[in-house]
Amino acid sequence: MENLTTSDKFGPMLNAYPDSIGGCLSGCIDFLKSLDNIFTDFYVLPSVFDSDLDRGFSVISYDLNRELADLSDLSELKKLNVNLKLDFVLNHASVLSKQFRDILKKGESSEYIDFFIDWNKFWSGCGEMTGEGYIQPDEKHLKDMHFRKPDLPLLMVPMPDGTEKPYWNTFYQEVLYPTFTAEDFMLVADMQYSSAEKLSSIVNEALKSAIQPEEINFDKHIEKRHTLIKFIKSRKRFLGQMDLNIESPKVWEFYKETLCKLAAYGAKIVRLDAFAYAPKKPGARNFMNDPDTWNYLGKIREIASDYELSLLPEVHAEYAAGLHEKLSDEGYLIYDFFLPGLLIHAMEKNTCEYILHWVGDIQKKQLSTVSMLGCHDGIPLLDLRGLLPETEIEDTIKIIVERGGYVKDILGSKSMYYQVNATYFSALGEDVDKMLLARAVHIFMPGKPQIWYLDLFGGKNDYEAVRLAGAGGHKEINRTNLSIEQANLSLSSDLTAKQLDLIRLRSTCPAFGDGATLTAGGKKHQMYLQWDLDCNTARLDVDFKAYTYEISLNSK
Repeated sequence: MENLTTSDKFGPMLNAYPDSIGGCLSGCIDFLKSLDNIFTDFYVLPSVFDSDLDRGFSVISYDLNRELADLSDLSELKKLNVNLKLDFVLNHASVLSKQFRDILKKGESSEYIDFFIDWNKFWSGCGEMTGEGYIQPDEKHLKDMHFRKPDLPLLMVPMPDGTEKPYWNTFYQEVLYPTFTAEDFMLVADMQYSSAEKLSSIVNEALKSAIQPEEINFDKHIEKRHTLIKFIKSRKRFLGQMDLNIESPKVWEFYKETLCKLAAYGAKIVRLDAFAYAPKKPGARNFMNDPDTWNYLGKIREIASDYELSLLPEVHAEYAAGLHEKLSDEGYLIYDFFLPGLLIHAMEKNTCEYILHWVGDIQKKQLSTVSMLGCHDGIPLLDLRGLLPETEIEDTIKIIVERGGYVKDILGSKSMYYQVNATYFSALGEDVDKMLLARAVHIFMPGKPQIWYLDLFGGKNDYEAVRLAGAGGHKEINRTNLSIEQANLSLSSDLTAKQLDLIRLRSTCPAFGDGATLTAGGKKHQMYLQWDLDCNTARLDVDFKAYTYEISLNSK
């Protein structure tokens, strides 16, 4: 194996799901072994844990997913001197978690009754109770609130006493009903077969159209409406990510236990997912509440410091809002969500102006970044507001969509959120020269470069995966799983081989070591980035019009 000369702080990081290569974590590890240890870190996405929805981000428990990983895999990573980056989803947990299942079983007598946010307790005195059993908050409390979906963020769940209780549910939920048969309604409502058959057809069609049981037209069976609704709801099954109540001491016990477990797995960096939604108050935005969110993060950091964990809070916000600067000022690592869009724009518009501005920002403000091109999510473009003119953002979105990408909007409003789902290679028009140029700039950027596995292989938009995933499956466009054979076959391709050479350079060249200085400059479509440490120099010259780059190395 080659000896790394770049410190772990700046070394390259592979990013993948545990089953992205070879079907399980051991396959990814075998792939890492084949690369002569050029990655210092490996970010394994949270399907490595026991989870259900959202490909891992709805965590049931932080025990390893035995179908995909075991402790021997983590031992192998330690032998390779590869550090782990793992996720901790702070705002929510699955309805299948032991804590929520205990509530469903024991109701008010559960020791976890305050572990999640009881919607009606939270909004008590701030609205009116509806006929459906939940409080509709007054408009003055909702007008500034940040929503992730069009309806109120709640899920009605059945309690042991037969009632339903609303719980706060910011993100995903799935409410499932079986297909009802005529026999079902014959038994429960003492109906004749032909009537029950017609009713089952009405009910199944209504539920398929997301009509709530209370809103179903029971036609001639209105007198049995109450019995029918009760029966239908008794058969309801649901999945969801239920928001944690951070006022509960048990939640903080859970936080401590989880951070301890992640450290025991070998984690050095912990990505804090959805932290910005955890602190809540009636009338607040309930996204990055100030100062509550900062106080909350500070308490998490105090716990994490006991386990020598570096924290990487994940949040998307406009450049103009300066949230990335605030996080950095508070001493956290930050994601460079600006680089992916800036690079696409630079190549499409043949200009280095905005990238140089961003590099200057990083240096002047001493931002500690983790950078990327592609990732498990979309290509972020909301973040560019205030850094890139609005018309240029629109043009960049249009280009990626014309190349097959999907626009992700919150509440259907482009003015609120931009994110385009596409592989990075497809976003660049599947142009090998552009992809290599993007990677070269990425490798020479400040901070820690994170490499999405599919980018290495020139992954193209996976429309079949999107189709199979159904509604909300747009993210699967950039999550194609590869066999070991497919991955190994790609190693000989020009695109993969040259990217690996660039990553190897970052890992082994002394010019990128601790204490190195970066200078940057250029004009119009030409730019350079130069690293110097002691007598070592690594310089990148790029041409965003010709899509070419040249690397110069010197040891004096």
